[in-house]
Amino acid sequence: MEQEDIKKKENKAAEAPKADKKKKKEDSSEKKIAELTDKLSKEKDDYIRLMAEFETFRRRSSEDRLNLISSAAADTIKGLLPVLDDCERAMQILSNSSDEAAKEGTSLIYEKLMDYLKSKGLETIKAKGEKFNTDFHEAVTQFPAPSEDMKGMVIDVVQTGYMLNGKILRYAKVVVGA
Repeated sequence: MEQEDIKKKENKAAEAPKADKKKKKEDSSEKKIAELTDKLSKEKDDYIRLMAEFETFRRRSSEDRLNLISSAAADTIKGLLPVLDDCERAMQILSNSSDEAAKEGTSLIYEKLMDYLKSKGLETIKAKGEKFNTDFHEAVTQFPAPSEDMKGMVIDVVQTGYMLNGKILRYAKVVVGA
């Protein structure tokens, strides 16, 4: 029996280092798993952030492209406004003339140009007879109002104002009743 007890003790003693080795391997494996899980979650987080950043970049660049196109259109239309002004002046001068062909031709050109620009989003700013509004009108001068109800109202329009897609392209230059 003593020999059996000694063998059992020897076996236990021999198994103890094996158990320690197993435990160390399990601890080491768990540490590696935790380490790899942390690394994977960090990589996943970096990937998600990168994708969000790319999506933001793509959205901004498309907005910038649209803004560039609209500003180019605004510059082109702004360059055509003096032509509209000249057509309006020509129609005013020709209204007193007896030359019907000139009146009709000038009116036709003006209407075609105005229709095209309206299709691109151009609108005239209503001014004459309206209450003076600094958001849309630029006062060139004040003139004594012919009546009390004309005070603060637009008496005359010196230069027509225009809006493009809801934004002021050019303020209406007006004479205001004082």
